[in-house]
Amino acid sequence: MAGRWLDLRWALSVLCVLLMVETVPGARGPSTGAHISPQFPASGVNQTPVIDCRKVCGLNVSDRCDFIRTNPDCHSDGGYLDYLEGIFCHFPPRLLPLAVTLYVSWLLYLFLILGVTAAKFFCPNLSAISTTLKLSHNVAGVTFLAFGNGAPDIFSALVAFSDPHTAGLAVGALFGAGVLVTTVVAGGITILHPFMAASRPFFRDIVFYMVAVFLTFIMLFRGRVTLPWALGYLGLYVFYVVTVILCTWIYRWQRRGSLVYSMPVTPEILSDSEEDRVSSNTNSYDYGDEYRPLLFYQETTAQILARALNPLDYMKWRRKSAYWKALKVFKLPVEFLLLLTVPVVDPDKDDRNWKRPLNCLHLVISPLVIVLTLQSGTYGVYEIGGLVPVWVVVVIAGTALASVTFFATSNSQPPRLHWLFAFLGFLTSALWINAAATEVVNILRSLGVVFRLSNTVLGLTLLAWGNSIGDAFSDFTLARQGYPRMAFSACFGGIIFNILVGVGLGCLLQISRSHTDVKPKAAGAIRGDTLH
Repeated sequence: MAGRWLDLRWALSVLCVLLMVETVPGARGPSTGAHISPQFPASGVNQTPVIDCRKVCGLNVSDRCDFIRTNPDCHSDGGYLDYLEGIFCHFPPRLLPLAVTLYVSWLLYLFLILGVTAAKFFCPNLSAISTTLKLSHNVAGVTFLAFGNGAPDIFSALVAFSDPHTAGLAVGALFGAGVLVTTVVAGGITILHPFMAASRPFFRDIVFYMVAVFLTFIMLFRGRVTLPWALGYLGLYVFYVVTVILCTWIYRWQRRGSLVYSMPVTPEILSDSEEDRVSSNTNSYDYGDEYRPLLFYQETTAQILARALNPLDYMKWRRKSAYWKALKVFKLPVEFLLLLTVPVVDPDKDDRNWKRPLNCLHLVISPLVIVLTLQSGTYGVYEIGGLVPVWVVVVIAGTALASVTFFATSNSQPPRLHWLFAFLGFLTSALWINAAATEVVNILRSLGVVFRLSNTVLGLTLLAWGNSIGDAFSDFTLARQGYPRMAFSACFGGIIFNILVGVGLGCLLQISRSHTDVKPKAAGAIRGDTLH
Protein backbone atom coordinates (compact mmCIF):
# COMPACT_ATOMS: atom_id res chain seq x y z
CA MET A 1 0.00 0.00 0.00
CA ALA A 2 2.78 2.40 0.89
CA GLY A 3 4.58 1.61 -2.37
CA ARG A 4 1.50 2.28 -4.46
CA TRP A 5 0.94 5.53 -2.58
CA LEU A 6 4.50 6.65 -3.31
CA ASP A 7 4.04 5.73 -6.99
CA LEU A 8 0.85 7.77 -7.08
CA ARG A 9 2.51 10.80 -5.51
CA TRP A 10 5.45 10.42 -7.88
CA ALA A 11 3.13 10.36 -10.89
CA LEU A 12 1.34 13.48 -9.68
CA SER A 13 4.67 15.25 -9.18
CA VAL A 14 5.79 14.32 -12.71
CA LEU A 15 2.56 15.65 -14.18
CA CYS A 16 2.92 18.92 -12.26
CA VAL A 17 6.51 19.30 -13.46
CA LEU A 18 5.41 18.64 -17.02
CA LEU A 19 2.84 21.40 -16.67
CA MET A 20 5.65 23.81 -15.86
CA VAL A 21 7.31 23.11 -19.21
CA GLU A 22 6.10 25.05 -22.19
CA THR A 23 4.85 22.53 -24.74
CA VAL A 24 5.07 24.06 -28.18
CA PRO A 25 4.64 22.04 -31.40
CA GLY A 26 7.78 21.91 -33.41
CA ALA A 27 6.17 23.40 -36.48
CA ARG A 28 5.49 26.60 -34.65
CA GLY A 29 9.09 27.65 -34.70
CA PRO A 30 11.07 29.64 -32.18
CA SER A 31 9.59 32.60 -30.39
CA THR A 32 10.42 35.96 -31.85
CA GLY A 33 9.79 37.96 -28.70
CA ALA A 34 6.95 39.83 -30.34
CA HIS A 35 3.42 38.94 -31.31
CA ILE A 36 0.51 40.48 -33.17
CA SER A 37 -2.02 42.19 -30.97
CA PRO A 38 -5.25 40.24 -30.75
CA GLN A 39 -7.13 43.51 -31.13
CA PHE A 40 -6.28 43.66 -34.83
CA PRO A 41 -6.94 41.17 -37.62
CA ALA A 42 -4.27 38.86 -38.91
CA SER A 43 -4.22 40.62 -42.24
CA GLY A 44 -4.83 44.19 -43.31
CA VAL A 45 -3.33 47.59 -42.84
CA ASN A 46 -3.95 47.81 -39.09
CA GLN A 47 -1.43 45.22 -38.00
CA THR A 48 0.36 46.52 -34.92
CA PRO A 49 3.31 44.61 -33.49
CA VAL A 50 3.26 44.36 -29.72
CA ILE A 51 6.65 43.91 -28.07
CA ASP A 52 6.99 41.85 -24.92
CA CYS A 53 6.80 44.28 -22.01
CA ARG A 54 9.71 42.58 -20.24
CA LYS A 55 12.08 44.02 -22.86
CA VAL A 56 11.74 47.41 -21.14
CA CYS A 57 14.68 46.65 -18.84
CA GLY A 58 16.96 46.35 -21.87
CA LEU A 59 16.20 49.87 -23.08
CA ASN A 60 17.86 53.13 -22.17
CA VAL A 61 16.58 54.73 -18.99
CA SER A 62 15.19 57.71 -20.91
CA ASP A 63 13.12 55.46 -23.20
CA ARG A 64 11.53 53.20 -20.59
CA CYS A 65 8.65 55.47 -19.59
CA ASP A 66 7.54 56.06 -23.19
CA PHE A 67 7.81 52.34 -23.89
CA ILE A 68 5.55 51.51 -20.92
CA ARG A 69 2.96 54.12 -21.89
CA THR A 70 2.80 53.30 -25.62
CA ASN A 71 3.21 49.52 -25.68
CA PRO A 72 -0.19 47.75 -25.42
CA ASP A 73 1.46 44.72 -23.83
CA CYS A 74 2.28 46.84 -20.77
CA HIS A 75 -1.33 47.92 -20.22
CA SER A 76 -3.59 46.02 -17.83
CA ASP A 77 -7.30 45.62 -18.49
CA GLY A 78 -8.35 46.22 -14.88
CA GLY A 79 -7.18 47.61 -11.59
CA TYR A 80 -7.00 51.02 -10.00
CA LEU A 81 -3.23 51.64 -10.14
CA ASP A 82 -0.75 51.41 -13.01
CA TYR A 83 2.17 49.73 -11.29
CA LEU A 84 4.46 49.55 -14.31
CA GLU A 85 4.10 53.26 -14.97
CA GLY A 86 4.77 53.91 -11.30
CA ILE A 87 8.06 52.01 -11.39
CA PHE A 88 9.44 53.27 -14.69
CA CYS A 89 7.94 56.78 -14.84
CA HIS A 90 7.71 58.02 -11.25
CA PHE A 91 10.72 56.35 -9.60
CA PRO A 92 14.25 57.19 -10.80
CA PRO A 93 16.40 54.14 -11.66
CA ARG A 94 18.50 54.47 -8.50
CA LEU A 95 15.32 54.09 -6.40
CA LEU A 96 14.17 50.93 -8.16
CA PRO A 97 14.90 48.79 -5.04
CA LEU A 98 12.72 51.13 -3.00
CA ALA A 99 9.88 50.82 -5.51
CA VAL A 100 10.13 47.03 -5.47
CA THR A 101 10.15 47.02 -1.66
CA LEU A 102 7.01 49.18 -1.55
CA TYR A 103 5.29 46.94 -4.10
CA VAL A 104 6.15 43.79 -2.16
CA SER A 105 4.87 45.37 1.06
CA TRP A 106 1.63 46.36 -0.65
CA LEU A 107 1.40 42.83 -2.08
CA LEU A 108 1.66 41.30 1.39
CA TYR A 109 -1.02 43.67 2.66
CA LEU A 110 -3.28 42.69 -0.24
CA PHE A 111 -2.87 39.04 0.77
CA LEU A 112 -3.90 40.09 4.27
CA ILE A 113 -6.97 41.83 2.83
CA LEU A 114 -7.87 38.71 0.87
CA GLY A 115 -7.58 36.51 3.94
CA VAL A 116 -9.59 38.79 6.24
CA THR A 117 -12.35 39.32 3.68
CA ALA A 118 -12.71 35.63 2.90
CA ALA A 119 -12.51 34.44 6.52
CA LYS A 120 -14.67 36.96 8.36
CA PHE A 121 -17.13 38.18 5.73
CA PHE A 122 -17.29 35.98 2.63
CA CYS A 123 -17.41 32.54 4.29
CA PRO A 124 -19.89 33.47 7.07
CA ASN A 125 -22.33 34.86 4.52
CA LEU A 126 -21.93 31.72 2.42
CA SER A 127 -22.68 29.64 5.49
CA ALA A 128 -25.77 31.75 6.18
CA ILE A 129 -26.94 31.33 2.59
CA SER A 130 -26.55 27.55 2.75
CA THR A 131 -28.48 27.51 6.04
CA THR A 132 -31.23 29.69 4.60
CA LEU A 133 -31.54 27.50 1.51
CA LYS A 134 -31.49 24.41 3.78
CA LEU A 135 -28.64 22.74 1.93
CA SER A 136 -27.08 19.64 3.45
CA HIS A 137 -23.63 20.03 4.98
CA ASN A 138 -22.12 17.83 2.28
CA VAL A 139 -23.61 19.75 -0.65
CA ALA A 140 -22.71 23.05 0.99
CA GLY A 141 -19.20 21.75 1.67
CA VAL A 142 -18.41 20.99 -1.96
CA THR A 143 -20.20 24.07 -3.37
CA PHE A 144 -20.70 27.23 -1.31
CA LEU A 145 -18.15 26.53 1.41
CA ALA A 146 -15.57 25.27 -1.07
CA PHE A 147 -16.02 28.49 -2.99
CA GLY A 148 -15.60 30.44 0.23
CA ASN A 149 -12.31 28.80 1.17
CA GLY A 150 -11.00 28.96 -2.39
CA ALA A 151 -12.21 32.48 -3.08
CA PRO A 152 -8.73 34.11 -3.35
CA ASP A 153 -7.52 31.43 -5.78
CA ILE A 154 -10.71 31.55 -7.84
CA PHE A 155 -10.83 35.33 -8.17
CA SER A 156 -7.12 35.51 -8.96
CA ALA A 157 -7.66 32.91 -11.69
CA LEU A 158 -10.66 34.77 -13.13
CA VAL A 159 -8.65 37.98 -13.30
CA ALA A 160 -5.56 36.29 -14.75
CA PHE A 161 -7.52 34.43 -17.46
CA SER A 162 -8.92 37.75 -18.70
CA ASP A 163 -5.58 38.31 -20.46
CA PRO A 164 -3.80 35.57 -22.46
CA HIS A 165 -0.44 36.92 -21.27
CA THR A 166 -1.32 36.32 -17.62
CA ALA A 167 -3.11 32.99 -18.12
CA GLY A 168 0.12 31.26 -17.17
CA LEU A 169 -0.08 33.12 -13.87
CA ALA A 170 -3.45 31.50 -13.17
CA VAL A 171 -2.30 28.02 -14.16
CA GLY A 172 0.88 28.36 -12.13
CA ALA A 173 -1.00 29.66 -9.09
CA LEU A 174 -3.57 26.86 -9.15
CA PHE A 175 -0.97 24.13 -9.50
CA GLY A 176 1.46 25.79 -7.14
CA ALA A 177 -1.26 25.93 -4.51
CA GLY A 178 -2.14 22.31 -5.27
CA VAL A 179 1.44 21.13 -4.79
CA LEU A 180 1.83 23.19 -1.62
CA VAL A 181 -1.44 22.00 -0.06
CA THR A 182 -1.01 18.30 -0.93
CA THR A 183 2.58 18.20 0.33
CA VAL A 184 3.35 20.80 3.00
CA VAL A 185 -0.15 21.24 4.43
CA ALA A 186 -1.18 17.58 4.20
CA GLY A 187 2.16 16.52 5.66
CA GLY A 188 1.85 19.05 8.46
CA ILE A 189 -1.59 17.68 9.35
CA THR A 190 -0.23 14.15 9.71
CA ILE A 191 2.62 15.43 11.89
CA LEU A 192 0.34 17.45 14.15
CA HIS A 193 -2.21 14.65 14.56
CA PRO A 194 -1.38 11.21 13.06
CA PHE A 195 -4.49 9.36 11.84
CA MET A 196 -5.77 6.69 9.47
CA ALA A 197 -7.19 8.24 6.29
CA ALA A 198 -10.66 7.18 5.11
CA SER A 199 -9.94 5.05 2.07
CA ARG A 200 -12.95 5.66 -0.19
CA PRO A 201 -13.23 9.47 0.11
CA PHE A 202 -9.45 9.77 -0.20
CA PHE A 203 -9.38 7.57 -3.32
CA ARG A 204 -12.28 9.51 -4.82
CA ASP A 205 -10.58 12.87 -4.32
CA ILE A 206 -7.25 11.58 -5.66
CA VAL A 207 -8.90 10.27 -8.84
CA PHE A 208 -10.72 13.54 -9.52
CA TYR A 209 -7.58 15.57 -8.80
CA MET A 210 -5.53 13.45 -11.22
CA VAL A 211 -8.20 13.85 -13.90
CA ALA A 212 -8.21 17.64 -13.39
CA VAL A 213 -4.40 17.76 -13.63
CA PHE A 214 -4.40 15.64 -16.77
CA LEU A 215 -7.09 17.77 -18.46
CA THR A 216 -5.09 20.91 -17.74
CA PHE A 217 -1.97 19.28 -19.17
CA ILE A 218 -3.91 18.49 -22.37
CA MET A 219 -5.23 22.06 -22.44
CA LEU A 220 -1.70 23.50 -22.33
CA PHE A 221 -0.50 20.98 -24.91
CA ARG A 222 -3.29 22.01 -27.31
CA GLY A 223 -2.58 25.69 -26.70
CA ARG A 224 -6.22 26.75 -26.75
CA VAL A 225 -9.41 26.42 -24.73
CA THR A 226 -12.69 26.15 -26.63
CA LEU A 227 -16.20 26.64 -25.28
CA PRO A 228 -16.91 22.87 -24.99
CA TRP A 229 -13.59 22.43 -23.17
CA ALA A 230 -14.43 25.14 -20.62
CA LEU A 231 -17.91 23.70 -20.11
CA GLY A 232 -16.29 20.28 -19.66
CA TYR A 233 -14.28 21.60 -16.70
CA LEU A 234 -17.44 22.89 -15.02
CA GLY A 235 -19.32 19.71 -15.93
CA LEU A 236 -16.62 17.61 -14.31
CA TYR A 237 -17.00 19.56 -11.09
CA VAL A 238 -20.78 19.06 -11.21
CA PHE A 239 -20.10 15.35 -11.65
CA TYR A 240 -17.78 15.51 -8.65
CA VAL A 241 -20.52 17.09 -6.54
CA VAL A 242 -23.01 14.44 -7.67
CA THR A 243 -20.48 11.73 -6.81
CA VAL A 244 -20.01 13.16 -3.32
CA ILE A 245 -23.78 13.24 -2.79
CA LEU A 246 -24.16 9.64 -4.00
CA CYS A 247 -21.30 8.47 -1.79
CA THR A 248 -22.91 10.19 1.16
CA TRP A 249 -26.28 8.58 0.41
CA ILE A 250 -24.69 5.13 0.07
CA TYR A 251 -22.80 5.63 3.33
CA ARG A 252 -26.00 6.63 5.11
CA TRP A 253 -27.83 3.63 3.69
CA GLN A 254 -25.09 1.29 4.90
CA ARG A 255 -25.09 2.80 8.39
CA ARG A 256 -28.85 3.11 8.72
CA GLY A 257 -29.13 0.06 10.93
CA SER A 258 -26.34 1.11 13.25
CA LEU A 259 -27.26 2.18 16.78
CA VAL A 260 -24.43 4.71 16.85
CA TYR A 261 -25.07 7.25 14.13
CA SER A 262 -21.48 8.33 13.53
CA MET A 263 -20.97 11.39 11.37
CA PRO A 264 -22.15 10.25 7.91
CA VAL A 265 -21.49 13.52 6.25
CA THR A 266 -17.89 14.71 6.11
CA PRO A 267 -17.77 18.03 4.29
CA GLU A 268 -14.76 18.41 2.11
CA ILE A 269 -14.44 22.01 3.09
CA LEU A 270 -14.96 23.52 6.51
CA SER A 271 -15.80 27.18 6.41
CA ASP A 272 -14.04 29.68 8.57
CA SER A 273 -17.30 30.39 10.37
CA GLU A 274 -17.61 26.71 11.27
CA GLU A 275 -13.99 26.73 12.40
CA ASP A 276 -14.75 29.65 14.66
CA ARG A 277 -17.67 27.75 16.16
CA VAL A 278 -15.48 24.71 16.84
CA SER A 279 -12.83 26.93 18.37
CA SER A 280 -15.38 28.72 20.51
CA ASN A 281 -16.74 25.43 21.77
CA THR A 282 -13.31 24.17 22.77
CA ASN A 283 -12.19 27.42 24.36
CA SER A 284 -15.40 28.55 26.02
CA TYR A 285 -14.02 27.81 29.46
CA ASP A 286 -11.53 30.66 29.06
CA TYR A 287 -14.29 33.19 29.72
CA GLY A 288 -16.50 31.48 32.29
CA ASP A 289 -18.88 33.88 34.01
CA GLU A 290 -16.29 36.55 34.67
CA TYR A 291 -17.34 38.86 31.84
CA ARG A 292 -21.04 38.00 31.74
CA PRO A 293 -23.14 41.10 32.49
CA LEU A 294 -25.27 40.86 35.62
CA LEU A 295 -28.02 43.19 34.42
CA PHE A 296 -29.45 43.67 30.97
CA TYR A 297 -29.67 47.21 29.69
CA GLN A 298 -31.07 48.70 26.50
CA GLU A 299 -28.40 50.14 24.20
CA THR A 300 -29.08 53.29 22.27
CA THR A 301 -28.85 53.40 18.49
CA ALA A 302 -25.55 55.29 18.66
CA GLN A 303 -24.09 52.72 21.06
CA ILE A 304 -25.16 49.85 18.80
CA LEU A 305 -23.51 51.53 15.82
CA ALA A 306 -20.28 52.23 17.73
CA ARG A 307 -20.05 48.66 19.02
CA ALA A 308 -20.84 47.16 15.61
CA LEU A 309 -18.08 49.19 13.93
CA ASN A 310 -15.45 48.33 16.55
CA PRO A 311 -13.24 45.53 15.16
CA LEU A 312 -11.29 45.11 18.42
CA ASP A 313 -12.30 42.79 21.25
CA TYR A 314 -10.57 44.25 24.31
CA MET A 315 -10.91 41.09 26.39
CA LYS A 316 -9.24 39.04 23.66
CA TRP A 317 -6.60 41.75 23.20
CA ARG A 318 -5.42 41.39 26.80
CA ARG A 319 -5.00 37.63 26.51
CA LYS A 320 -3.17 37.49 23.18
CA SER A 321 0.54 37.49 22.42
CA ALA A 322 2.59 40.39 21.11
CA TYR A 323 2.74 38.81 17.63
CA TRP A 324 -1.06 38.57 17.48
CA LYS A 325 -1.38 42.20 18.60
CA ALA A 326 1.07 43.41 15.96
CA LEU A 327 -0.81 41.56 13.23
CA LYS A 328 -4.11 42.86 14.56
CA VAL A 329 -2.89 46.43 14.22
CA PHE A 330 -2.46 45.88 10.48
CA LYS A 331 -5.85 44.19 10.25
CA LEU A 332 -7.80 46.92 12.05
CA PRO A 333 -8.15 49.36 9.09
CA VAL A 334 -9.23 46.53 6.78
CA GLU A 335 -11.70 45.10 9.29
CA PHE A 336 -13.19 48.53 9.99
CA LEU A 337 -13.67 49.20 6.28
CA LEU A 338 -15.25 45.79 5.74
CA LEU A 339 -17.52 46.16 8.77
CA LEU A 340 -18.71 49.46 7.32
CA THR A 341 -19.36 48.08 3.83
CA VAL A 342 -20.22 44.36 4.18
CA PRO A 343 -23.21 43.04 6.17
CA VAL A 344 -22.80 39.66 7.87
CA VAL A 345 -25.69 37.38 8.84
CA ASP A 346 -25.05 34.82 11.58
CA PRO A 347 -27.85 32.23 11.94
CA ASP A 348 -26.29 30.92 15.18
CA LYS A 349 -26.99 34.15 17.06
CA ASP A 350 -30.38 34.95 18.54
CA ASP A 351 -30.52 38.27 16.69
CA ARG A 352 -28.81 36.80 13.57
CA ASN A 353 -26.25 39.63 13.91
CA TRP A 354 -28.91 42.27 13.29
CA LYS A 355 -27.44 45.73 13.88
CA ARG A 356 -30.18 48.15 12.87
CA PRO A 357 -28.19 51.39 12.35
CA LEU A 358 -25.26 49.63 10.68
CA ASN A 359 -27.44 47.45 8.47
CA CYS A 360 -29.32 50.53 7.31
CA LEU A 361 -25.99 52.11 6.41
CA HIS A 362 -25.14 48.93 4.50
CA LEU A 363 -28.16 49.51 2.26
CA VAL A 364 -26.46 52.70 1.06
CA ILE A 365 -22.77 51.82 1.21
CA SER A 366 -22.79 48.20 -0.02
CA PRO A 367 -24.49 48.93 -3.39
CA LEU A 368 -22.13 51.87 -3.80
CA VAL A 369 -19.13 49.59 -3.23
CA ILE A 370 -20.56 47.10 -5.72
CA VAL A 371 -20.82 49.61 -8.58
CA LEU A 372 -17.43 51.17 -7.76
CA THR A 373 -15.58 47.83 -7.66
CA LEU A 374 -17.31 46.16 -10.61
CA GLN A 375 -14.89 46.35 -13.55
CA SER A 376 -12.69 48.69 -11.47
CA GLY A 377 -15.41 51.34 -11.24
CA THR A 378 -16.18 51.52 -14.96
CA TYR A 379 -19.91 51.04 -14.44
CA GLY A 380 -20.03 53.29 -11.39
CA VAL A 381 -18.83 56.41 -13.20
CA TYR A 382 -20.93 55.75 -16.30
CA GLU A 383 -23.35 58.64 -16.85
CA ILE A 384 -26.97 57.75 -17.56
CA GLY A 385 -28.10 59.86 -20.49
CA GLY A 386 -24.86 61.77 -20.23
CA LEU A 387 -26.12 63.56 -17.11
CA VAL A 388 -26.22 61.51 -13.91
CA PRO A 389 -23.53 58.97 -12.92
CA VAL A 390 -24.68 55.52 -11.90
CA TRP A 391 -23.21 55.86 -8.42
CA VAL A 392 -25.43 58.90 -7.71
CA VAL A 393 -28.55 56.92 -8.64
CA VAL A 394 -27.39 54.05 -6.43
CA VAL A 395 -26.85 56.37 -3.46
CA ILE A 396 -30.30 57.95 -3.85
CA ALA A 397 -32.05 54.58 -4.14
CA GLY A 398 -30.06 53.14 -1.23
CA THR A 399 -30.84 56.13 0.98
CA ALA A 400 -34.55 55.77 0.32
CA LEU A 401 -34.48 52.04 1.09
CA ALA A 402 -32.39 52.60 4.22
CA SER A 403 -34.83 55.23 5.51
CA VAL A 404 -37.79 52.90 5.07
CA THR A 405 -35.92 50.06 6.80
CA PHE A 406 -34.80 52.24 9.70
CA PHE A 407 -38.30 53.50 10.55
CA ALA A 408 -40.00 50.15 9.92
CA THR A 409 -37.74 48.05 12.18
CA SER A 410 -36.49 48.03 15.76
CA ASN A 411 -33.09 47.57 17.39
CA SER A 412 -34.04 44.40 19.26
CA GLN A 413 -35.84 42.33 16.62
CA PRO A 414 -34.47 41.46 13.15
CA PRO A 415 -36.96 41.89 10.28
CA ARG A 416 -38.43 38.97 8.38
CA LEU A 417 -36.30 39.66 5.31
CA HIS A 418 -33.05 40.03 7.23
CA TRP A 419 -31.70 36.91 5.47
CA LEU A 420 -31.44 38.96 2.27
CA PHE A 421 -28.51 40.81 3.84
CA ALA A 422 -26.51 37.57 3.53
CA PHE A 423 -26.80 37.77 -0.26
CA LEU A 424 -25.87 41.46 -0.21
CA GLY A 425 -22.86 40.69 1.98
CA PHE A 426 -21.89 37.78 -0.24
CA LEU A 427 -21.89 39.94 -3.37
CA THR A 428 -20.11 42.87 -1.72
CA SER A 429 -17.36 40.74 -0.18
CA ALA A 430 -16.94 38.84 -3.45
CA LEU A 431 -16.31 42.10 -5.31
CA TRP A 432 -13.90 43.28 -2.59
CA ILE A 433 -11.98 40.04 -3.07
CA ASN A 434 -12.08 40.46 -6.83
CA ALA A 435 -10.72 44.01 -6.57
CA ALA A 436 -7.88 42.89 -4.29
CA ALA A 437 -7.12 39.91 -6.53
CA THR A 438 -6.91 42.23 -9.54
CA GLU A 439 -4.30 44.35 -7.79
CA VAL A 440 -2.38 41.20 -6.77
CA VAL A 441 -2.21 39.98 -10.36
CA ASN A 442 -1.12 43.41 -11.63
CA ILE A 443 1.63 43.70 -9.01
CA LEU A 444 2.94 40.22 -9.73
CA ARG A 445 3.00 40.94 -13.45
CA SER A 446 4.89 44.18 -12.77
CA LEU A 447 7.44 42.32 -10.65
CA GLY A 448 7.75 39.78 -13.43
CA VAL A 449 8.56 42.57 -15.88
CA VAL A 450 11.18 44.06 -13.55
CA PHE A 451 12.92 40.74 -12.83
CA ARG A 452 12.17 39.21 -16.26
CA LEU A 453 10.32 36.30 -14.70
CA SER A 454 7.62 34.30 -16.43
CA ASN A 455 4.07 34.57 -15.16
CA THR A 456 4.06 30.83 -14.53
CA VAL A 457 6.97 31.12 -12.09
CA LEU A 458 5.23 33.94 -10.23
CA GLY A 459 2.04 31.91 -10.03
CA LEU A 460 3.83 28.81 -8.76
CA THR A 461 5.54 30.79 -6.00
CA LEU A 462 4.26 34.11 -4.66
CA LEU A 463 0.63 33.93 -5.75
CA ALA A 464 0.25 30.27 -4.76
CA TRP A 465 1.89 30.79 -1.36
CA GLY A 466 -0.12 33.88 -0.56
CA ASN A 467 -3.47 32.37 -1.48
CA SER A 468 -2.73 29.14 0.43
CA ILE A 469 -1.77 30.72 3.74
CA GLY A 470 -5.36 30.91 4.95
CA ASP A 471 -6.10 27.29 4.05
CA ALA A 472 -2.92 26.14 5.77
CA PHE A 473 -3.77 27.86 9.06
CA SER A 474 -7.36 26.59 8.93
CA ASP A 475 -6.30 23.00 8.29
CA PHE A 476 -3.59 23.05 10.95
CA THR A 477 -6.09 24.44 13.46
CA LEU A 478 -8.53 21.65 12.65
CA ALA A 479 -5.81 19.04 13.10
CA ARG A 480 -4.79 20.43 16.49
CA GLN A 481 -8.41 20.43 17.62
CA GLY A 482 -8.79 16.72 16.79
CA TYR A 483 -10.25 16.81 13.27
CA PRO A 484 -7.35 15.61 11.09
CA ARG A 485 -9.53 13.69 8.62
CA MET A 486 -11.69 16.71 7.96
CA ALA A 487 -8.60 18.88 7.43
CA PHE A 488 -7.02 16.24 5.18
CA SER A 489 -10.19 16.03 3.07
CA ALA A 490 -10.23 19.82 2.80
CA CYS A 491 -6.75 19.73 1.26
CA PHE A 492 -7.89 17.70 -1.74
CA GLY A 493 -11.50 18.87 -2.04
CA GLY A 494 -10.40 22.49 -2.16
CA ILE A 495 -7.79 22.12 -4.89
CA ILE A 496 -10.23 20.10 -7.04
CA PHE A 497 -12.66 22.99 -6.82
CA ASN A 498 -9.94 25.55 -7.52
CA ILE A 499 -8.64 23.83 -10.65
CA LEU A 500 -11.94 22.83 -12.25
CA VAL A 501 -13.90 25.98 -11.44
CA GLY A 502 -10.92 28.36 -11.68
CA VAL A 503 -9.88 27.23 -15.15
CA GLY A 504 -13.38 26.42 -16.42
CA LEU A 505 -15.13 29.57 -15.24
CA GLY A 506 -12.18 31.83 -16.06
CA CYS A 507 -12.00 30.56 -19.65
CA LEU A 508 -15.80 30.61 -20.02
CA LEU A 509 -16.03 34.27 -18.99
CA GLN A 510 -13.19 35.22 -21.32
CA ILE A 511 -14.78 33.34 -24.24
CA SER A 512 -18.12 35.05 -23.60
CA ARG A 513 -16.42 38.47 -23.64
CA SER A 514 -14.13 38.02 -26.63
CA HIS A 515 -16.17 35.42 -28.60
CA THR A 516 -12.90 33.65 -29.41
CA ASP A 517 -11.02 30.71 -27.98
CA VAL A 518 -8.70 31.34 -25.06
CA LYS A 519 -5.06 30.85 -26.02
CA PRO A 520 -3.06 30.81 -22.79
CA LYS A 521 0.60 31.66 -23.14
CA ALA A 522 1.95 29.45 -20.36
CA ALA A 523 5.65 30.01 -19.98
CA GLY A 524 7.58 27.15 -18.47
CA ALA A 525 9.37 27.28 -15.17
CA ILE A 526 12.11 24.97 -16.44
CA ARG A 527 12.65 26.44 -19.85
CA GLY A 528 11.68 29.95 -18.75
CA ASP A 529 11.21 33.11 -20.75
CA THR A 530 14.69 34.56 -20.47
CA LEU A 531 14.93 37.56 -22.75
CA HIS A 532 18.06 38.24 -24.63
